[in-house]
Amino acid sequence: MNEFIKNRILLFLFLIFCFIGTKAQITKIRGTVKDSITSEPLPFVNISFKNSSIGTVTNTDGVFFFETRTPTDSIIISFVGYQTQSRSIQKNIYQEFQVLLSPQSVYLDEIVVLPTENPAHAILRNIIANKKNNNPKKFDSYTYELYNKVEIDINNVDDKLKSNRFLKDFQFIFDFVDTNAITGKTYLPIFITESFSKYYYNRLPRIEREIITATKISGVEDESLSQFTGKMYQKINIYENFETVFEPGFVSPIADFGLLYYKYYLLDSAFIGNQWCYQISFLPKRTMERVFRGDFWVHDTTFAIKRIQMRMAKDVNINYINDFVAEYEFEQLDDSVWFLSQENLFFDFNITDRSTGFFGRKTTHYMNISYNNELPPEITLLNDNVIVNENALIKDNLYWEEKRPYDLTPREKDIYKMVDSIQQVPIYKTYERIAGMFVMYHYELGYFELGPYYKTFSFNEIEGNRFRLSARTSNQFSTKLMISGFVAYGEKDNRFKYGGGLLYIFNKNPRRAFAVDYKYDMQQLGQSPFALTEDNFFTSILRRNPNYKISLVTDFNTYYEHEWFQGFSNKISFNHKRIEPTQYIPFQKIYGADTISTGDLKTSELTFNIRLAKNEKYLRGEFERLNLGTDQPILNIFLTAGLKNVFQSDYEYYKISANLSHKIPISPLGYFKYIIDAGQVFGIVPYPYLKLHEGNETYAFDKYAFNMMNYYEFASDRYISLYAEHHFQGFFLNKIPLLKKLELREVVSGKCLIGELSNKHQKVMLYPEGLYSLSKPYYEVSAGIENILKILRVDAMWRLSYLDHENIDKFGLRVTLQIVF
Repeated sequence: MNEFIKNRILLFLFLIFCFIGTKAQITKIRGTVKDSITSEPLPFVNISFKNSSIGTVTNTDGVFFFETRTPTDSIIISFVGYQTQSRSIQKNIYQEFQVLLSPQSVYLDEIVVLPTENPAHAILRNIIANKKNNNPKKFDSYTYELYNKVEIDINNVDDKLKSNRFLKDFQFIFDFVDTNAITGKTYLPIFITESFSKYYYNRLPRIEREIITATKISGVEDESLSQFTGKMYQKINIYENFETVFEPGFVSPIADFGLLYYKYYLLDSAFIGNQWCYQISFLPKRTMERVFRGDFWVHDTTFAIKRIQMRMAKDVNINYINDFVAEYEFEQLDDSVWFLSQENLFFDFNITDRSTGFFGRKTTHYMNISYNNELPPEITLLNDNVIVNENALIKDNLYWEEKRPYDLTPREKDIYKMVDSIQQVPIYKTYERIAGMFVMYHYELGYFELGPYYKTFSFNEIEGNRFRLSARTSNQFSTKLMISGFVAYGEKDNRFKYGGGLLYIFNKNPRRAFAVDYKYDMQQLGQSPFALTEDNFFTSILRRNPNYKISLVTDFNTYYEHEWFQGFSNKISFNHKRIEPTQYIPFQKIYGADTISTGDLKTSELTFNIRLAKNEKYLRGEFERLNLGTDQPILNIFLTAGLKNVFQSDYEYYKISANLSHKIPISPLGYFKYIIDAGQVFGIVPYPYLKLHEGNETYAFDKYAFNMMNYYEFASDRYISLYAEHHFQGFFLNKIPLLKKLELREVVSGKCLIGELSNKHQKVMLYPEGLYSLSKPYYEVSAGIENILKILRVDAMWRLSYLDHENIDKFGLRVTLQIVF
């Protein structure tokens, strides 16, 4: 099992079992402010520590919260029209209380405002007018050092969880339950990571590089995780019109069109340090939109944001994130330009508000900021955006004690001991293996892993009931070499199928890998590369039609993959196939006046692949990589040569194909995705080696296939296709009163295919009955609802052309499981 997967399993186990923690030496305050006469909650009340600029305001429900290390013994509660109060607090504990403010008469002479205009709007106009001057992206270049700390906690820890019989060996952890001031939920800390890095930015040409010089992850020494502890993967810029909180489309409180989404109120004006600032609060204008609520302080001269606290609106249509709070502080450099000096992020992840979930917290300090200096050549020439220094994982405790901007709390220090502590419990290993079955579909047994278990049993019309046993080596065997194999048996055809292979990793980053694979098994030709395979149990139960179109194939494949740098790689592969004909998929040709069988089809191919994906990010394990995507287009080019007389292959031909895909945010209207695929076959080939356009005869939605097309329905030797899909993210349904509470989201898509097919290919093999050329474009469209129960997408699909073909559906429903924010 690769290391990154083990870390995922570890987090999965943490979510179930939790880890040791100790009480934090942080003062935590949560309270409510109400009118002493009416008992109505008071929003936007100023709360600050005595003799300090640290403060916050109550939300629309009159609730406020604090977490601070600053030593203090009292807070000041003030609000225009009410008598100011001071309340004593206790240090280093969690406390809750209610404040009742008494009304009083007040006269304001600080601000002169025309009666026809909201004063906050005038200030907002100046903020927008000066955004270009205050946005750090205006600089030609800049660099800074930063300290990042990320913590993860289990939340909603209650008696029900404590009494779970699976946790009887872990009861000691529940002595360390703490309470979060932001949400009031109980929690247990489980994970902490720290890092120091240096970040480099150049505007033209666009260059972003981060060198992680030190990183420390509780219980983990893994470079693949270390790359995510820095700045590059956690970016929010309030000066942009839209922010990304796991999904794009959140409207910034200071967006150019902010008045369309927010209500603004001028609350106060005061000195922060030696700078006079205005305090403005903002609230959503409508429900269900991707907006925030909170307040900010803005400098009265430059109209730069000095400090902002923003919290995700309560009813945002986003999954699994119950709450999100962001705090940013900026400092003025050289009495002219502004730059971020500190950020604090807080996430509350839960399936439901009361279910056990987890908190995520991130704190970042920015130091030694410089701008408009030419980047060093050795930085601009780096291939990867994020580089983890070789010695980053081996810094000693003295290094961290000297470098940290502030000391860790006792609770934070103890998190580093948690992994070792939990692993000492004897039953831990058993739980880890069981969790591995759910996360990676394999069960680890020392040097080997059994699985994937979803292929253990399946059924089809050719084999009947099919049983398969699969295994591969684990990381205990090797972290460079993985060997895998399987054996399967079909009750109906009484034939064994089998296969095996190996994968050797020369280098993880950049990736250099060699693989060999051999199998004698059933295959569905003309299936998309991302479809569920025929030996998958879920394919069996989701199949729409009895499938007699699978073929018995002997398949030998080997490849070498060479990633030159992040976003650019090549792969060269050799494939030899022998496909056996069946009564349903015959291989025949005309010989004189007769039609005769050609026997097995044997081909050998050499393929060269070029992949371009700028800024593509991966989470790397020992053998596998989890693709995290990119905001740039992805281009794949394939050049293939069919080699005659190599391993008795019968045909010589050439192929070229390319596909281009891209996901484009179109806030606030969701996002748009497209895939363009084109190719051509040169030479004369049997029909299995033409472009068999990807059909789909299951109820599962496949965006890489034509979902209303049958297998073996269309073939081409020259073609181009377009798939376009738009996700509206609930833009329309969120405005319908009876539907918006369901948090459903709209999606529409369409596919078009144009192709040509020459009759010359029938000289070597006749086309089977039901295989057509494209005399006109093929179209299908769909309209769907996603986020059903947060996990399902259902599409209503219409086929718009070739409606006279036999055994086709003009309309159908397709379903897919998807877990998205």
